[in-house]
Amino acid sequence: MLTLARELSHPFTLMSALLYAGQFPGFLREGAVVQALAEEALALCREQGFALGRARGTLMRGWAFAAQGQCEEGLAQMCQGLAAFRVTGARAGLALYLGLLAEVYGGAGQPTEGLRTLAEALAVMYQHGLYGFEAHLYWLKGELLLAQWPGSAPEAETCFQQARDVARRQEAKSLELRAAMSLARLWQQQGKRQKAHDLLAPVYGWFTEGFDTADLQEAKSLLDTLA
Repeated sequence: MLTLARELSHPFTLMSALLYAGQFPGFLREGAVVQALAEEALALCREQGFALGRARGTLMRGWAFAAQGQCEEGLAQMCQGLAAFRVTGARAGLALYLGLLAEVYGGAGQPTEGLRTLAEALAVMYQHGLYGFEAHLYWLKGELLLAQWPGSAPEAETCFQQARDVARRQEAKSLELRAAMSLARLWQQQGKRQKAHDLLAPVYGWFTEGFDTADLQEAKSLLDTLA
């Protein structure tokens, strides 16, 4: 996609390709790759005056900063990008960006703010019927609940189960793996090691490639501890 966009030399097409391309390494948690794509997109948006693209690029860059450990700068960039995104009146993608912001709040040790942001993300998702990130949002809700208060384990478990069910229905194997890992960790802490292993093993076993990615490496490590 990027190769074709560069060959066309059409600024709007290239901007769109850069921003969409940044979503994939984002799901793989490759912050440096996301930042490079975001920086290129932002330079193009400043040159061409693409307001919405600049807002999206700022959100991407903020997430990338946070993924590389620069949480304070990442939060500032994401809040700035989200404000600019709202000004444009755009709605498509809002649930995703709110979810990413909620994730960064969690990583910055602010789970309460993350849950508040996530509640808006879920409301936007249901309002507009855009369910592509539903599993991810419910997985994130479970993680934020546990970070806010360990006693919320029952509610978090329900969120992880819901995320897993949605991912299975949508055949989103990567999101199913992420939900299964969180559920397995929770059961491991509760002394349900065999149950946790039996949940995670078949999901991990489905994959035939991508074993150098962060999620699959973490899943393998968790399975080893449960064996």
